[in-house]
Amino acid sequence: MGLLALVACGRSERPAAQQQIAKPSARETAQCHADLRAQSVAFRPLPDRQAGPGCGLFGAVQLLEIGVPVTNLTGIRCGQARAFSAWVRSGVGPAAFQILGSELARVETFGSFACRNVAGRGDRRSGHAIANAIDVGGFVLKDGRRVTVLRDWKSPDPAVREFLQTVRRSACKRFGTVLSPDYNAAHADHLHLEADRAGLCR
Repeated sequence: MGLLALVACGRSERPAAQQQIAKPSARETAQCHADLRAQSVAFRPLPDRQAGPGCGLFGAVQLLEIGVPVTNLTGIRCGQARAFSAWVRSGVGPAAFQILGSELARVETFGSFACRNVAGRGDRRSGHAIANAIDVGGFVLKDGRRVTVLRDWKSPDPAVREFLQTVRRSACKRFGTVLSPDYNAAHADHLHLEADRAGLCR
């Protein structure tokens, strides 16, 4: 999610707009492309571009086909795309079938790339600013049911609650930061998934 603003030795962390973007190396991106192809994930590499202070697409891809449709995704950093594809295929899909008795038909997101700061913080960029985060709002099943984070996190149906808790636990194995309604009110309607090394699962 970015570095915390700290004050030390009389100097403060750079404002969000001035923070440098940590860019994946060409070798890391090439390996990620190979990993996606090995998983039979269809994607299109995107050119690197700066999109504003502390914002940009570097080592990003456009996911074209991961097995089920996903709404609202634009450019995503390749490592994030790799983790997300694996989560949908190996975490969400099986959980939907095993717990809710229906195959997964669609994943609904609020998007990936957005040049903005962390919600409620004016001092650091969000992972969305470098296309390294995805906000997942809900899931549609082949039997027509729609499960959303906002409506169903505390659903009276224990199976629905178990499904959402299971997909969060599964996400925590693949992403460094996973934030849910249990974290704060800003995440009441989505799961924030970010491929970093923060080790934060809430």
